[in-house]
Amino acid sequence: MPQRQTRISLTPERRARLLRALKQHFTAEFDEPLSDFRAEGLLDFFVRELGPPIYNQGVNDAARFMQERLGDIDGEIHEPEGK
Repeated sequence: MPQRQTRISLTPERRARLLRALKQHFTAEFDEPLSDFRAEGLLDFFVRELGPPIYNQGVNDAARFMQERLGDIDGEIHEPEGK
């Protein structure tokens, strides 16, 4: 099955930090070292498979938050007018 391309990309610094964390986690949890090659493969898999749904959830949460705030805009910024 061909792999899907994702628009989510990591900076080299973030990628290196995540690879270190993944290798440390694997060693601590499974008591077995994870090679650089396998760590990169796992990270690519996680970004490809988990990145889009997590990103989309964040976008949905932000949109819902903004809609709630916009719904309250009349009460938040309008001043009552006197007669």
